Amino acid sequence: MSDVLKRLRDRRLNVWEQAKALADKAADENRAFDGEEEKTWVSLNAELKALDERMGAILEGEKRAKAAEDSYNDLVGKPADGKPADGKPDGETATALRKFLTGEGPRSFTVTPDGPVDFRVLSKLTAGAGLNTVPTSFYDRLVAHLIESSAMLQANPTVLNTGSGESIQVPKTTAHSSAALVSPQEGGTIAASDPAFGQITLGAFKYGTLIQVSNELLTDTGVDLEGYLAMQVGRAIGNAFGTHMVTGDGTAKPRGVVTDATLGITGGSGVGGAFTADNLIDLHYSVIAPYRASSSCFWMLRDASVAGVRKLKDTGGAYIWQPSLVAGSPDMILGKPVVTDPNVAAVATSAKSVLFGDFSQYFVRLVSGVRFERSDDFAFNTDLVTFRALLRADAALVDLTGAVKFFAGNAA
Repeated sequence: MSDVLKRLRDRRLNVWEQAKALADKAADENRAFDGEEEKTWVSLNAELKALDERMGAILEGEKRAKAAEDSYNDLVGKPADGKPADGKPDGETATALRKFLTGEGPRSFTVTPDGPVDFRVLSKLTAGAGLNTVPTSFYDRLVAHLIESSAMLQANPTVLNTGSGESIQVPKTTAHSSAALVSPQEGGTIAASDPAFGQITLGAFKYGTLIQVSNELLTDTGVDLEGYLAMQVGRAIGNAFGTHMVTGDGTAKPRGVVTDATLGITGGSGVGGAFTADNLIDLHYSVIAPYRASSSCFWMLRDASVAGVRKLKDTGGAYIWQPSLVAGSPDMILGKPVVTDPNVAAVATSAKSVLFGDFSQYFVRLVSGVRFERSDDFAFNTDLVTFRALLRADAALVDLTGAVKFFAGNAA
């Protein structure tokens, strides 16, 4: 970890302690914030958010610097980690991609994973979590950027990679079987109780973006073109697909997790839909233990709602929010990691403003990788080369028995 990152982490912890002290003082005196304290609280939370963004940018910069160095080594055939790049699939892919970008190759270029892609490792985005053990390819970097832009992909859903785009049927569980005491024990009738299943059809909706790059940039071999395009495409597609993975209604688009999540707890009346610490504790335990024990059990809410959570304490006076002590690791609520997504509803009456549960029960289907196509004619008058990137994907929650639940603000 760089010295700058360490200093930012220390500053973040210091700011959090100031915010906690402010909330403690008001709680001890059994009162709300006064005007000056509210301004200070908002300022401290804004600084926390800015520090998070800066730390994320530094982590991203360090990752991209390593990726650029690896790409350059592949291009020039320089040995990396004691292994020659020549003859490696990653090296061949980088060379073919460079030729495509500079107009020496075919008009289209399909980027697919070299074997299974470990999305869970990619979602960590830190060397300490194992990122350095995974060979860096253009596909991996593109998916990493897509994950950064989508809270759903950060929450470790189940990802299905398919080579073609025909519709696939995935069983969905709508009710579990149950058992009962047999009476009398000898000769008693055993009641039948079968689990209830349905089917979800995962198709292949198309997401696309156009990127224009100057010829000067393309011919400058010192520029990390792979990293640049991976970042641009990953963010654009991640934002578009990510919106539908949260709120999509399934009509000509994927089904979002909010669409099929189950009600966990409804808030109190007269508070404008706001949640309390007790509400979040109740939501936490409304999800049964097997789902809570999953490594894909997450909280999901929007940034604006996080400030409210940071003020909340349990009945013992302990904050239910636990800030991360390790750069790149998520903050926690009641011991479970938090991801934020702007597509989750804001706190309001009747709004589903907090999600919690096992997101591995949300299936994401990706088809055949990302297809790139190049046109030298589309922007001929401006001497720009246009790249078109297309991704075919679909998604849906497959366990409707309460794997993922939501908090809803009271309608009253």
